[in-house]
Amino acid sequence: MSAQPKEADKDEENIYYSNTERPQTKVVKKSKVNLNDLVSRLKVEKKKEQKHNLILSVVALSAVAVFGIILTL
Repeated sequence: MSAQPKEADKDEENIYYSNTERPQTKVVKKSKVNLNDLVSRLKVEKKKEQKHNLILSVVALSAVAVFGIILTL
């Protein structure tokens, strides 16, 4: 009854994976999250989204206006 696992136990652990097929675990680096960076990224993304929405609205309004002009001719 030693702390070392028996040979039979080692074989049972390797039933599903050989040494080369064992899934790799990712090492996650613990670091602090800078809240200011996150807020600035959020502001930049919000500005991009607003610009995209404005362009889309102008295109849609222009299409409706052109269609209306064509119908009145």
